[in-house]
Amino acid sequence: MFNFLKKDKIIEIGAPVSGEIISIEDVPDAVFSEKMIGDGVAIEPSDGLVFSPVDGEIVSLFPTNHAIGIRTCEGLEILIHIGLDTVELKGEGFKRITSENAKVKKGDLLMEFDIDFIKSMKKSPITPVVITNMDMVKDVVKNSGRVETSKDIIMSIKY
Repeated sequence: MFNFLKKDKIIEIGAPVSGEIISIEDVPDAVFSEKMIGDGVAIEPSDGLVFSPVDGEIVSLFPTNHAIGIRTCEGLEILIHIGLDTVELKGEGFKRITSENAKVKKGDLLMEFDIDFIKSMKKSPITPVVITNMDMVKDVVKNSGRVETSKDIIMSIKY
């Protein structure tokens, strides 16, 4: 009897925001740094635009507009959490572009946010990008350095 090995598949996660990648372990919020909801990276954003990092569907869009959940057609679930403790801003400083259940393509604009306002409210604009269903993930390869939304990959997910 032959034992055929299933070939691993890879999903490349684009940069949802432009800026500098920060290790998830260095995010000053234990929910992210201790990987309580999943693994990923964070980005110190250089502008206030959030784009879809993959083709998929918006499965959650928090009423406060600070977090967006996307599911790829393969079933990978990605959380983009705009800023730290920004839920406390109750949506102020955020402009929703997309909606729940919307089908999105990599590079589609999802949200605008005001970095200066977030900082003025003593919140951090650091944006974690986390895979929330790690049970389907075999390996995560994370990139580092400066990224731009239209060009760069922040993570490659083997599943």
